[in-house]
Amino acid sequence: MIFYAIMFPIGLLLLMGTFFMVKQQTAAVVERFGKFVSTRQSGLQLKIPIIDRVAGRLSLRIQQLDVVVETKTKDDVFVKIKVSVQFKVIKDKVYDAFYKLDFPQDQITSYVFDVVRAEVPKMILDDVFEKKDDIAIAVKGELNEAMKNYGFDIIKTLVTDIDPDAQVKESMNRINASEREKVAAQFEGDAQRILIVERAKAEAESKRLQGQGIADQRREIARGLEDSVKVLNNVDINSQEASALIVVTQHYDTLQSVGSASNSNLILMPNSPQAGSEMLNNMVASFTASNQIGEEMKKAAEREKLKGVEKKS
Repeated sequence: MIFYAIMFPIGLLLLMGTFFMVKQQTAAVVERFGKFVSTRQSGLQLKIPIIDRVAGRLSLRIQQLDVVVETKTKDDVFVKIKVSVQFKVIKDKVYDAFYKLDFPQDQITSYVFDVVRAEVPKMILDDVFEKKDDIAIAVKGELNEAMKNYGFDIIKTLVTDIDPDAQVKESMNRINASEREKVAAQFEGDAQRILIVERAKAEAESKRLQGQGIADQRREIARGLEDSVKVLNNVDINSQEASALIVVTQHYDTLQSVGSASNSNLILMPNSPQAGSEMLNNMVASFTASNQIGEEMKKAAEREKLKGVEKKS
């Protein structure tokens, strides 16, 4: 009974040490007395208890390592670049990944620093933003060539952040704002120029139409005066007398127009006494001529009546 009591726990321990389980997307490294024996994939696995041991496990999933590199551009601007490296252990090279590198992340970080600090100093700051994909491709190419020997496959490298110095960013923002203000001022100037040109065109057109209207008005006035002279000539009034009558008529029309408004004032101030006397003489002559014309018109009307009576008789 004592023998069985001792052997049962030992047997149970040996049985438990024989079986082990490997999770999905994981590889286990088995050693025998400290020497590599095999790699085991996911599922229930067997090993020799006490003699064999699981030295370690490696994840076969895609992993990501973010590396921040501070470097200087060609135009002497310090910038921080964040590179995200996506990598995984090659399934057939678990031995290399486990035994050749103690800290693969440190190795990847070193290569990223080396490539970024070799590529970025060749570019000015603006090109760093525009050609970030070129930097990522260069990093991936260098890492793939180096890390495959250690059992790692570089899936993707991404430049996820470019962070210049705070003063540089402020200067870039000021430059951008100045450029936008310059463009806005140019558009505003063009708009004002177009507005001025259109106003000038409108004013020119208005003046042209106004001049045309004045010309038409004067033409019609001239035609009216011509018709008036012809009518007066038909009643035996010569051109000089007709002109005097028309002038007097316009004079009275003017006075009537001025007097029709209660708040209008008319002041006639001659430049000299001689001019005033001439104006007065002309007005008297005009009144005299109008009276004579009126008398002649009455006589002409009476003669027409007498002719009409004689014809009837």
